[in-house]
Amino acid sequence: MSVRRRDLVKLGAGLSLLGSSARVALAQSTPAPSMPQTSSPTPFDNNTVRLIAQKLAKSPYNAPPQSLPSEIANLDADQYKGITYNSDYALWHGQNLSFDVEFFPRGFLYKPRIEMNEVVDGHSSRINYNADLFSYTNPVFRVSDDLGFGGLRLRYSINTPGIMEECAVFLGASYFKAVAKGQTYGLSARGFSNGTGDPKGEEFAIFREFWLEKPALGVETIVIHALLDSPSVTGAFRFTIRPGDTTIFDVQSSLFPREEIHQAGIAALAGMFFFDTNERNHVDDWRPAAHDSEALQVWTGSGQQLYRPLVNPTDLQFSAFVDDSPHGFGLMQRKRNFQNYQDLSLHYEKRPSLWIEPIGNWGNGSIDLVEIPTPNEVNDNIIAFWRPQASLQAGKEYNFVYRMYWGWDTPWPTELARVSATRIGAVPDHSDQRFFVIDFSGDSVQKPPQNNQLHLMTQVSQGTIQDVVIQDNPSIKGWRATFKFSPGDAKIAELQAQLTNDQGAISEKWMYRWTP
Repeated sequence: MSVRRRDLVKLGAGLSLLGSSARVALAQSTPAPSMPQTSSPTPFDNNTVRLIAQKLAKSPYNAPPQSLPSEIANLDADQYKGITYNSDYALWHGQNLSFDVEFFPRGFLYKPRIEMNEVVDGHSSRINYNADLFSYTNPVFRVSDDLGFGGLRLRYSINTPGIMEECAVFLGASYFKAVAKGQTYGLSARGFSNGTGDPKGEEFAIFREFWLEKPALGVETIVIHALLDSPSVTGAFRFTIRPGDTTIFDVQSSLFPREEIHQAGIAALAGMFFFDTNERNHVDDWRPAAHDSEALQVWTGSGQQLYRPLVNPTDLQFSAFVDDSPHGFGLMQRKRNFQNYQDLSLHYEKRPSLWIEPIGNWGNGSIDLVEIPTPNEVNDNIIAFWRPQASLQAGKEYNFVYRMYWGWDTPWPTELARVSATRIGAVPDHSDQRFFVIDFSGDSVQKPPQNNQLHLMTQVSQGTIQDVVIQDNPSIKGWRATFKFSPGDAKIAELQAQLTNDQGAISEKWMYRWTP
C-alpha cells in the first residue's frame, strides 16, 4: 500500500482537468440523469456517526467491498482520469448554494466502495450511484452495475465569485487535502495513522462512509461527517469547513479502539520533500528546490518556537519532539517566490502550509516526524503527527478536537525572528567539515542592534561547532549566521541554533539532524 503515499489524492486535481471536450463528445451517447438520486431519509444528528462508530468497534473489522467488474478492475492512472464526474450533476448544482459536491469513481488505487449520504433538516438519505453521472473517454469503462463511489470533491467559488472550483478532496484511505485562495494542492492530512515509521509496516484506516450536510442559502461553511474504520480502530469525524484566504477545518473526532494501539497518530500530515539548499544529496536537478513542505514547525506547550528543516535522508529517520499540550504544529512552506523553485508546471511556491491547533489539553505525548528516503518527487515521504504518551486502550473512547489551517503561513504572527533559509555545503580543504548558513528575518532583527550585541547560541549532541559568524544581511532585512561543524566519528548529530541578544532569545530555535 506504499503507492498510496503520493497518489492517494494527487489525482484529485488532475481528474477535474480532463476538459469539457470529452464530456461534450459523450453527451449524445449516454442518457443524462437529472441529479444524484437519494434513498428514503432516516433521522440524523451530531451524535449519529459517533454511535455508529461505537457500535462498529464491538464487532470484528469487515472491509468495504473492493471487487470491481473486469472492465475496470485493472485501470491505470490515465484510464482512471478518463472517467470524470459531470459538473452539471454535482450535488446541489443550480441551487444557488455556496457549495456543491462531485464524486469520484472507483478504480485504480481507489477500489473500496465508499458510501455517500446527504443530510437535510435532520434526516439522512443515501446518495445512489448512477453510471451516467460520469463521462468516459473510453465507453468500455461505462459499467451499469451499482458500483458506488470512491471519494468526493468539495467545490466553492474560492478564487472567482460565481465560479465553482475544487477546494477540498477526500479520496483514498483516510486521506484528505485542501487549498486556500490562490493555491494548488500539495500536502495531505489523514484521519488517523497507526504504526507510521514502524519497520513492521503501518495500518491504513479508511473513511468508509460520509454524510454531507446541505448548507443553508448564503452560508459560507459546510459540515461533513465521516466514519473511520480499520482492523484496530473505528472513529467518528465531524469537519466544519470554511474555505477562503486561509481554509479552515474544525475537526471533532471520537476514536474507539478495537485493540490496544501503541503507535497512534493524531492529526497526521503527509507531504513531500525531495531537495533544497540544505539537502540535495544524490540529486541531479536543474531546479533550486522541489518540495511540498520545507520544515516542521512546533510551538510547544511551554512557549518555545521550534523550526526543523526537512531532509530526504539516506535511511528512514524518526524524530520525536516530546511535549505537554502543544500550542500547535505543522508542515510549513515558507518560500513563496517562483525563483525559489523555477517550476512552471508544479508551482511549489503555491502549495499550502498546514498548521494544527489542538483545542483543549492533549496532555503528554510527542510530535513525531518521519522522513523516508525518496528517489524522486512522486512519493509522499514526510509524515508528522501527535502521538499520545499513553497507548489507546480497547473498549474506551478518545476525543480529539483541533483546528486545521490550510494557508500561506501560521495563523498568528510572532515577535521572534524566523529562519528564512538553511544552506549547507562543503568546507574547502576540510572534507571532514560541513559549512552551515542560516538566515534569520523578521521585525525583531530588521534594525542592527545598538549597544546590544547579537549572539548565536548553539548546541550539538555529537561533534563540535566552531567559527561562528553573524553578519548583517540587507537583502532580507535580517541577519546571516554561519558556522563550521566537525562531526568527528559521529554517525548522527542533533544541532540547535538560536539568535539572541543581551536580553534573551530573539529568534525561533533552529533544529537540524545531521547524518553523513
